[in-house]
Amino acid sequence: MTSGGPDQQGSLPGLSSAEAAALAQRHGMEQVGVRPPLGTYLRQLWRHRSFLLTMSSADFVARHQQNYLGQVWAVLNPLLLGAAYFLIFGLLLNVTRGVDNYVAFLLIGLFSFIFISAGMNYGAKSLIGNLGLVRALRFPRVVLPISVTATELFAALPAYAVALVVVLLTGERPTWAWLLYPVAIGITFLVTCGLGMLAARIVYVVRDASNLVPLITRMLRYVSGVFFVIPAYAGNEVVNIVLSYQPVAVCLTMLRQCLMEEFPPTPEVWLVAAGWGVLLSVTGLLLFWRGEATYGRQ
Repeated sequence: MTSGGPDQQGSLPGLSSAEAAALAQRHGMEQVGVRPPLGTYLRQLWRHRSFLLTMSSADFVARHQQNYLGQVWAVLNPLLLGAAYFLIFGLLLNVTRGVDNYVAFLLIGLFSFIFISAGMNYGAKSLIGNLGLVRALRFPRVVLPISVTATELFAALPAYAVALVVVLLTGERPTWAWLLYPVAIGITFLVTCGLGMLAARIVYVVRDASNLVPLITRMLRYVSGVFFVIPAYAGNEVVNIVLSYQPVAVCLTMLRQCLMEEFPPTPEVWLVAAGWGVLLSVTGLLLFWRGEATYGRQ
């Protein structure tokens, strides 16, 4: 009896490793634990779009199903939080310098930040929190942080609709810029999705980083102009530029420019926001793809 050479080890009887690999490829079989090419990865992600949307919508519906008012809380929660922050920052601290319609300014910023921060916080744990699913099923793991961001978008849409009503009730008049509102929400989704993918990748590699993500989002809450106009309080041009054009702040400004006449749309804000959306989402996707073969092994 002769032993097979190195090319025959681990292959089918009578076939070399190369021949066995070619046979498996012809029949649509792929090696487990190997990162697919980027193009293949993107095609797999597109094929799983129905799974992504179904998981996102199911998570959103399940969020309030135990409450008596059900999905009404998707509107009540941001409104009650907005009232509390208006009492603190609008009346007690009076940080209204630089803005006339402070109610609209505050609610647009607050509703948008709730979406972004939730996407970051939940996205960061989307991979380590679903290791059972990762180990049991085969799918592009980037589906997890994207689906979390989509869930938070579904949760934010009622609040974004409420913002339209609020700006009307506070004296704003519809203009052509209102047509850009869905576009601004889409760019904000890209930014949030990118931040969620980056956070999920970092937290998977360094588990202790999960404790830092809530701290980072809390810090962003107070430096992104959620409650105040950044140029009115920055005090320094360099600080003003850095704070105003970081990804979270520029998204809030972009959304306000859609609905508030005192903040007309400016090309630089939209270009910077779109640039952040593309940069963060592409970078997050590439980093997630590079680690695809390692997920579920730790």
